[in-house]
Amino acid sequence: MTKEMNSAFLQLVEVTKRHGDHEVVNRVSLDVAESEILALLGASGCGKTTTLRLIAGLETPDEGEIWIEGARVASAGRNLVPSRARGIGFVFQDLALWPHLSVASSLDFVLASAGFPKGERAKRITEVLRLVRIEPLAGRYPQQLSGGEQQRAALARALVGQPRLLLLDEPMSSLDDDLKAELLIELALLQRSLGVTTIYVTHGRSEAATLAQRIVFMRDGCVVRMSPVDPEASGEQIAQGSKGEFYVG
Repeated sequence: MTKEMNSAFLQLVEVTKRHGDHEVVNRVSLDVAESEILALLGASGCGKTTTLRLIAGLETPDEGEIWIEGARVASAGRNLVPSRARGIGFVFQDLALWPHLSVASSLDFVLASAGFPKGERAKRITEVLRLVRIEPLAGRYPQQLSGGEQQRAALARALVGQPRLLLLDEPMSSLDDDLKAELLIELALLQRSLGVTTIYVTHGRSEAATLAQRIVFMRDGCVVRMSPVDPEASGEQIAQGSKGEFYVG
């Protein structure tokens, strides 16, 4: 398989992942531009999370290729670049905060694992905690944080290593609607200020509309529709489709 030359920052080319006889991801092709915020939208079990895990290198495609910044990082049956070397920040649905580490210690662990010089780590940690507005909570442990604070801590951990690609897997699913709306707006502003390419997985249309510039709709492991986001569109309008969308298959 040969990749077509284009300017996409991230490219998936007919990627398939099987669990037994079931095709969890079925011939998915995606192009994501540099600094774009893309939402993957669909019901539970449609293949969104597996698609993120394939991009991150946490799973291996059975077919297809994955490219990041012009470099092929995975092909059929092989991860050519390991997860830790892909420059990816990942926020999981359950946030996966380390209970035995304080907020600052967890960030320091990430930086140490990535080879950041010890003398530069404290400054970087302070910068990121200030960025996500939890600098006063640096010494607290996950169980001492509210839901919104835990979400910010997980985001800080994903950002501290200066990733080139940010993957967010329904990180706000456990938050109440008011807090979710507040954090989504903050996340959108933060992403635009940093310019990091971002993929946000959700099954909520309003979340996708608030955060993303483009929405990819998935069903049964397949991409079935893509649509740019109209900033003025309502959730109902997004559900029905908008100008410029196109269907796949």
